[in-house]
Amino acid sequence: LGRHDGVIHYTIGQRRGLGIGGLEEPLHVVRLDPETRQVVVGPKAALATRRVPVAQVNWLGDTPLGARSEWPLSVRVRSTRPPREAILRPLDGNRAEVELLNPEEGVAPGQACVFYETGGTRVLGGGWITRRA
Repeated sequence: LGRHDGVIHYTIGQRRGLGIGGLEEPLHVVRLDPETRQVVVGPKAALATRRVPVAQVNWLGDTPLGARSEWPLSVRVRSTRPPREAILRPLDGNRAEVELLNPEEGVAPGQACVFYETGGTRVLGGGWITRRA
């Protein structure tokens, strides 16, 4: 749709300052690809995601993370929003996949994903979001 001054000037979910107008529905930044220098835009609905890959997982729970294939818990992927119900699935190494029971908008690589006991305030661990699934 056009040129830009670098992906560093954009953030997932951004709507203003894109320099794209004249469309019925506003466009939002839905993905950034620094390797190819692409800023991908789309409708707001394209921001919603349910699967969140997480790396560098640090588990603080009493039971080892690998003891179960699924952990029902709450996660926070946006610092300004309340924790959301989710299922944590440990993968190999220190990676995991989080499945949000309700889609969340604006999830972006580099953000923290913090794990909590379901309905509680006890932190069970966390990791870094690596990419949108």
